[in-house]
Amino acid sequence: MNGATKGAIVGGTLLAMLGGAGYGVYALVGDAGDTGDDKKSSAAGAAPHKPEKGSGPVSEKEIAETAKAFLAAWAAGDAPAAAALTNNAQDAQPAVADYKAKAYVAKAAITAGTPAGTTVPFTVAAEITYEGVTKPLAYESKLTVVRGITSGLPLVDWQPEIIHPQLQKGDRLRAGTPASPPVKAVDRNGKELTAEQYPSLRPVLDALRKTYGEKAGGAAGAEVWIEPAAQDAPRRSLLTLVEGKPGQIETVLDADVQAAAEKAVGRFAEASVVAVKPSTGDILAIANHRKDGYDAAVLGGRAPGSTMKIATAAMLLDRGLVAADKVAECPATVPWDGRTFKNLNGLKLDNEPFATSFAQSCNTAFIKQIKQVGDNAALPKEAREVFGIGEEWKIGIPSFPGEVPDASGAAAAAEYIGQGQIRMNPLNIASITATARTGVFRQPVIVKASLDGRDLARAKRPMKPGVAAQLVRMMKLTATSGTGRGAMAAVGGSDKGAKTGSAEVDGAGSPDSWFTGFSGDVAAAAMVEAGGHGADAAGPIVAQVLNS
Repeated sequence: MNGATKGAIVGGTLLAMLGGAGYGVYALVGDAGDTGDDKKSSAAGAAPHKPEKGSGPVSEKEIAETAKAFLAAWAAGDAPAAAALTNNAQDAQPAVADYKAKAYVAKAAITAGTPAGTTVPFTVAAEITYEGVTKPLAYESKLTVVRGITSGLPLVDWQPEIIHPQLQKGDRLRAGTPASPPVKAVDRNGKELTAEQYPSLRPVLDALRKTYGEKAGGAAGAEVWIEPAAQDAPRRSLLTLVEGKPGQIETVLDADVQAAAEKAVGRFAEASVVAVKPSTGDILAIANHRKDGYDAAVLGGRAPGSTMKIATAAMLLDRGLVAADKVAECPATVPWDGRTFKNLNGLKLDNEPFATSFAQSCNTAFIKQIKQVGDNAALPKEAREVFGIGEEWKIGIPSFPGEVPDASGAAAAAEYIGQGQIRMNPLNIASITATARTGVFRQPVIVKASLDGRDLARAKRPMKPGVAAQLVRMMKLTATSGTGRGAMAAVGGSDKGAKTGSAEVDGAGSPDSWFTGFSGDVAAAAMVEAGGHGADAAGPIVAQVLNS
């Protein structure tokens, strides 16, 4: 069960199931407007719990008793007692108190499950009552019991997701009348896009609502939502209490491509993908499959590995230092400023053209050019002036436009192959591929600029036609006989190109998997955190999206 599903199970089924499961059922009572400070409790045996000081790992008995006491205090609305059983009473007490006072939870049956080590799963079947309307909200969560560092007592390790699995640090659970009316988002063909049918669009739809809800002419109802810690982030709706009147907003998404993207990322954990239309910049699909619900596809920022070589190659071609048909050195290793760069699996190419080095993802062929370039700002400049990276993108929802910072020495060399301090997301890399495909940067959009008259980012200069032609040719070679061949074999037709990438991340056991490609007038890019080499995980995702 993914986070979006388990965080918003709504209905009476779970309420009916509660009773004998687990080792404790605790019911919150009292009016929703209570402060939560009274000591009355309907929980069986809810006498004050007095944990004993100890040392070493917490025992099974301590885990069970501490979890039982905390859940009972929470269910009773006794915020001080619940908070005292955690290792962070300062944050826990207002969160528990707000459960009744600001989320309007009138009743909640909390059922503890069987502990797994120090972790205790539990289910919550709540009733939200707001202005005479009552609706059920059911979900699953968990808590962990730890030994207090200074007190030696067994305590609940306080995390916001204990209250609700979608809560993150600083977030708050709220109910009432939201500031932004609901919206009905439709795709480029007028088909409605809902979070139920396209789960990973939930943050996108929430962001569209925040930006365009009032402009779309809707009227707010009442609902339960997560108020984000960041002021510019959209609220995340969990449950509708009273239906509002949605205003309609037209997007340039494509429901069929979105459906394919949802299926594609579902095959891998921590995966994200974006598809764009190179001729227009229209975003056709945005999909994520992540535990945290984060829209990494457009907001993320991680090193993109060798997919960045598209921009690096453009810079080298632009300066006449390499050519697709010109021989380029590709030794097994090359030193630069005290660091030795190498190729995957000891790759070494003799008397092969630069196109082959690109297709086989030879790192050293790129690093070898740094001395000839002689300008540490060359790649950041190319990325901004030709590909629009780092400009102010206004796609219709919050997004990160990528970053290629100035660097020197070995750090600058690392950026040539997409490592170092470069930060990208699948939207950025899909846009880079789209720019290479057409030779012109068109800022990606999810709603047309004409909807609200916003100014779109523009690149300072177009790509030289000869550079664009060589880039497309090299990407096609990558798709047919290079590192992208395996993944792109599933994509029909001959008008297709690709670039693989893997990015080492400090402390990670496996590199991030990156892949980007085009087919006809569609470009897509995917990233799978700790997914391995580019063609292993991200490649199949891109291929599936391009095939749609």
